[in-house]
Amino acid sequence: MTMQRATVPPAGRADLPEGRTRTQVAALCWRADAGRVEVLLITSRETGRWVLPKGWARPGAEPHLEAAREAWEEAGVRGTASAECIGLYSYQKVLTPEAGVPCMVAVYPLQVATLAKDYPEKGQRRLKWFPPQRAAGKVSEPELKALLASFRPDRDLPLVPR
Repeated sequence: MTMQRATVPPAGRADLPEGRTRTQVAALCWRADAGRVEVLLITSRETGRWVLPKGWARPGAEPHLEAAREAWEEAGVRGTASAECIGLYSYQKVLTPEAGVPCMVAVYPLQVATLAKDYPEKGQRRLKWFPPQRAAGKVSEPELKALLASFRPDRDLPLVPR
């Protein structure tokens, strides 16, 4: 079974009216060690849920590079991001206890080369490596669960030399 490639919706903006779907970008950070693939999950700052590094893309910026920027800021990840979106998932972003907005997240795989000891959001989140199937069991969003469970970089992406 091959992963289906996704068409990325236009970039979202945090200042749009409530109720309008916004678009974010996420990095599916992965590494291969002795033939075993692992993916990196981080905890959200607000709820402590396991998530991918994600955020708002700057207007006009390349989405995969924005996903890599988010991975750096939130997890200290440096590596090579694929320009190919491998999937989409949706979730409800909580803005206040009374208000939230629907978000669509475009996911870009990023082969991790290094993890920095110091980065912008250090100490604000937990980071942990998981096999893709186990990572799928840690996240809440059904589409993200499916994406993680089927992630196979050896089959779905050209391997990037480190």
